[in-house]
Amino acid sequence: MKIFSSLVICLNILFSSVAIANTSSMAVAPNLPTYSKVYDDQRDPFADALAALALAQATNRQVLIEIGGNWCNWCEKMDNFLVKNPEVYQALHSQYVVLKVNVSDRNENNDFMQSLPPVLGYPHMYVSTAQGKMILSKDTAELLEGSDYSTTQWLSFLSNWSVSATAVQAQLTATTKNGAVQ
Repeated sequence: MKIFSSLVICLNILFSSVAIANTSSMAVAPNLPTYSKVYDDQRDPFADALAALALAQATNRQVLIEIGGNWCNWCEKMDNFLVKNPEVYQALHSQYVVLKVNVSDRNENNDFMQSLPPVLGYPHMYVSTAQGKMILSKDTAELLEGSDYSTTQWLSFLSNWSVSATAVQAQLTATTKNGAVQ
């Protein structure tokens, strides 16, 4: 009976810690849409893009379009980096709606890809405003430090292209054009 009680206590502690871990990660990105979680060659990237833009508008975020596939080792490495770095994961999902677009031998999504600037390698990212204006094409190699992704580089990138940062940039540009700042 004593062993059983100890086992129950251990299981309760284990389940409580798992629930706390799941709750804290879900608080950052609760109920991510499927298009934010996986590369899927069966998904329609145009429909997903419309949904991502609507969500970005409703939540005042940018859209981060991630081009890659399940075949891509660097895509997997980037996904693993994001999961293992909660600060970056939280910043990503609190400031951006992620839209993963699959490119593979089975489905290159040519029509969608032709609407974007050229991709030189995978994974590749684009940042769009919630209104659909493309503001950045980003080679993810720029986020590397040595042979791994850099927390500092990622956080800087996410901060520099967030809604608040681009709003400040737009305001400065407008002010400069009006001649108020020389």
